[in-house]
Amino acid sequence: MKCCQALAAGSVALLLSGPSLGAPPTATVGNAPALRILINPGDASEQSRFAVYSAWRSAIEQALRKDVPALQVAMSNDATADLGATRAGLHEIFVGPAHVIGSAVRYGYKPVAGLDKPVQAVLVVTKDSAMANLADARGKRLGLPLQDSVVTYLVRGEVNASNTTIKRHFSSVYDTRYQDALLPCLKVLRCDVVAVERSVFDRWVAAGEPVKAIMESKPVPGLSIAIKDGARPGAQALHAALSESGTFAQLLRAESSQPVAHKADDYKYVATLGYFTPRSLPGATVVDAKAVAQMVQSGATYVDTRTEAEFKAGHVPGAVLVPYQEKSAKDADFDASLDKFETGKLGPNLDAQLVFACNGPECWKSFKASQAAIKAGYRKVYWFRGGFPEWRNSGQKFDAVAVQ
Repeated sequence: MKCCQALAAGSVALLLSGPSLGAPPTATVGNAPALRILINPGDASEQSRFAVYSAWRSAIEQALRKDVPALQVAMSNDATADLGATRAGLHEIFVGPAHVIGSAVRYGYKPVAGLDKPVQAVLVVTKDSAMANLADARGKRLGLPLQDSVVTYLVRGEVNASNTTIKRHFSSVYDTRYQDALLPCLKVLRCDVVAVERSVFDRWVAAGEPVKAIMESKPVPGLSIAIKDGARPGAQALHAALSESGTFAQLLRAESSQPVAHKADDYKYVATLGYFTPRSLPGATVVDAKAVAQMVQSGATYVDTRTEAEFKAGHVPGAVLVPYQEKSAKDADFDASLDKFETGKLGPNLDAQLVFACNGPECWKSFKASQAAIKAGYRKVYWFRGGFPEWRNSGQKFDAVAVQ
């Protein structure tokens, strides 16, 4: 992504600005809570990421200074945490790549606007390679950005749609934080094929690099903004305010882009490529919200595998928090050795009824925790695939921890 120029901050009260992997404490001005905003600048160099973040922050500050007395802004470089935050509703506004905004739209947010710079993921090989499509890449060494990059998200979805997985289709995977690091991976023959944004591939070609594309995803929206339904000032007012913002106009010029008003349908494709968990789990019983309510009332233990911030925002009454620290890939072939889950906190009774849940069918933590419990010898494992979103949407009561 082209580096934006850092813009001067507006005069609105900025209560938090900086890297954040969870929900910041809720601050207030007078009796009104601050509007919580999370900005993920997407895949770029560290310097470019901060410039993009600063530009969006300044544009939002200027747009909202008349309507909102205080903003609570955080920068994120962790799309995994951001996807969970959209499901838990931890922020009123998200700015982020298509898969983050697509998840937000699924869970009660309205898309507002974005940059007219659609993103496509492409698989790239050297020009002299015999590979011509995804099928030809079977058994090859793949280079990817980090697993929750929008590029990796799209490639994983296309591979899954071809009835296989990254782990099964490729002999090995090399992960790197920045997409431009994947060109040397091709050149030194550490990677046979790499995945990058179309714009990165086009830049390589323009520079004379001997590469070709063998597969591309459908385009998805570029960096965009969404607001929680019911949050002030509302989607229409926010869109109008951004349209009148001089700093937003500067952001657009710096990105050589035009503004585009997105609709929920614009995110359907990226949403269908989400990391949806399997519908069954050998050794566990899949249950719904109604069954879970009856089980908890009868003494079963509800094990919440989400983060502490998500738990505090809302959880099933009586739930026990045992976070699943996830580093492995979001697919059925995940490597559990990369993760951390303390099965010792589940108690010594291997016949206890344990219900594992997290943040809906896209959340793999409860799936993986259920497997860990089964391997640890627990005999009555129940997987609540719909998790807390299904519980909340079914009308069941839930608790939240008051944050000062």
